[in-house]
Amino acid sequence: MRKKLVVLSGAGISAESGIKTFRDSDGLWESHNVEEVATLDGWYRDPDLVTDFYNARRAELAKTGPNDAHKLVAALEQYYDVTVVTQNIDDLHERGGSTNIIHLHGEATKACGENGKRFVQDIGYRPIAHGEKAADGTRLRPFIVWFGEAVPMMEEAVKVVEQADILVIIGTSLNVYPAAGLLYYAPGHADIYVIDPKEVQPISRKVTFIKEKATVGMRRLFDSLTR
Repeated sequence: MRKKLVVLSGAGISAESGIKTFRDSDGLWESHNVEEVATLDGWYRDPDLVTDFYNARRAELAKTGPNDAHKLVAALEQYYDVTVVTQNIDDLHERGGSTNIIHLHGEATKACGENGKRFVQDIGYRPIAHGEKAADGTRLRPFIVWFGEAVPMMEEAVKVVEQADILVIIGTSLNVYPAAGLLYYAPGHADIYVIDPKEVQPISRKVTFIKEKATVGMRRLFDSLTR
C-alpha cells in the first residue's frame, strides 16, 4: 500500500503563476477592504461590488496557468496516495494535474445561490452579470467561503490529514483558522515539511523547513521523496 501524502497549500504556491496574494504588502487586501468583498454582510450591502471583485479574480485566473510547484505536486501521485487540501480558490492544482483536491474556501470558477451555497454551477472564467439569478431564483453569488462563514469541507480535510504519513505545507502563513490548525491533526508518526521563503509562525510539532519559494522548494522536496 502506498503512503498517504497530504499537501496543504496556500496563496504562496500560486503567487509564482502571477496570482496576487491577499496578505503581502502589494496584495489584494492593500486595495480592498476585507469587510466589503469577503464577508456576507459586504455581499448584502453591495452585491455588485463583490461580484465585480470576483469577476476580476476569474479574469486574472483565465490568463495564467499552473507553475512547476503545482505540476510537481501532481507528479507525486506516481509515488504516493496524494490529496491536496488547498486554501486557494483558483483551479491551478486541477490544471497542474492533481486529481484529488479539497477546496476549503470555495472555487472561483463556480457560483451558487444566495441561500446556503445550494444550486452550485460551473461558470468557468466568465463574469457573473449584475443581478444574475441561480436556479432557485436567488441572486447568483461567488462560490466562496467568506470570513465568518462555516467551512463545509473542513471535516473532510481533518479526516484526510489524520491519515497522513507525510504532510507538506506549502505557501501558507498558517495564520488563517480553522485551516491553520489542520497540521495538528497529523498523526505522531507523520513527516511534516513546510515550504515557504518567509518565516512561518512557530509550530509545536517537529517539522522540516525548506525556506524557498514554492517552485524551488517543491523541486527539492520532490527529489528527496522520490529518490
